[in-house]
Amino acid sequence: MGLTRRTAEETEASAETGAGAEAGEPEERAEPRPGRPGSGTGRAVVVLVLVAVGALIPLLGPRVALNGTGEAGAPGAGGIALLRAVSLAALCVSAGELFVAWLARRVPGAPGQAPRGGAPWAAGAGFVASLGLASVVATGNLVPDSPADIDVGGLYETRDGRLALLEVNAFAAAGLLALSRRPAAQALPLAAVVVAEALRAHPTTEYSPLVGTGLTLVHLTCAALWAGGLLHVLRTLRTRAWRSTEAGVALLGLYARVAAVLLAAVTATGVGSTLRRMPPGTVLDQLTETAYGRALLAKVLLVAAVAALALWARLRLRGAADDPLHACVPARAEVAVLGLVVAVSALLTALPVPIRW
Repeated sequence: MGLTRRTAEETEASAETGAGAEAGEPEERAEPRPGRPGSGTGRAVVVLVLVAVGALIPLLGPRVALNGTGEAGAPGAGGIALLRAVSLAALCVSAGELFVAWLARRVPGAPGQAPRGGAPWAAGAGFVASLGLASVVATGNLVPDSPADIDVGGLYETRDGRLALLEVNAFAAAGLLALSRRPAAQALPLAAVVVAEALRAHPTTEYSPLVGTGLTLVHLTCAALWAGGLLHVLRTLRTRAWRSTEAGVALLGLYARVAAVLLAAVTATGVGSTLRRMPPGTVLDQLTETAYGRALLAKVLLVAAVAALALWARLRLRGAADDPLHACVPARAEVAVLGLVVAVSALLTALPVPIRW
């Protein structure tokens, strides 16, 4: 009786499974494999740790970099660097979404599905950060002790003040356009942010400021597309429509080819900017004896690590051309290191520039 009853139960279970398969239901649910979507808790913990590390770099970086150099840092340099890190990260996220959307339209047979956009949230964060930076400019580049110290009207009277207001308005416009029916229109205010940052980094008192502004303009644009684009490509490949498909492979391969050009442009403009601020005969000494040089050395090492991870991802993609997720492990590490590069880049903007001619 027991054997007969067990056999009958197994037969009924098999029938139910077969009926479910005929109805289009999967016969079994595979456990999520390592490196694939499914481990949400672990991923959230990793993201929180990376965000905390990324925040500590600009906050504590000025004190560490200035130690033993004999240079004096600006008041509130850590807070200013943190605000600039948020602003740069917001620019990367928003620009990356537009960039990947443009790439996806060039993939044959690309599905219409896309991950939920983070551009509105990024623009909001950039707006808040730029407001904080504008308040610093409005108090004579000092951290305000109270709202009464902020001279809003004075922002219109100085070059730095007008550039700070431009960034505030640009992020506000980008956020509104990201929520509109034409999100691609936010490219214009994002370009205004890049131009404002390039102009701010090179005051008119600097030697050949237009050359420096042009180098920074290209450097920042390529860096934002590179970092933000990779982040959004990985988010896109996690969607059901793009995962493990020929379109996903094509999208990742197309991004990799463009990213190689972006990396070359970032490297060339970075070297050019460095040689303008550090004459060739003093570069090696300043990389260890000045705060700016130390931060720059850390950035160079991080970028080298990013390039190595990008090469690893490209090799893994060639080894498993039918599954783009095979290349996502080094690509995720590349995104994490790029986040640290953004934090160090923000730190550089808060350190004294060693101009020696």
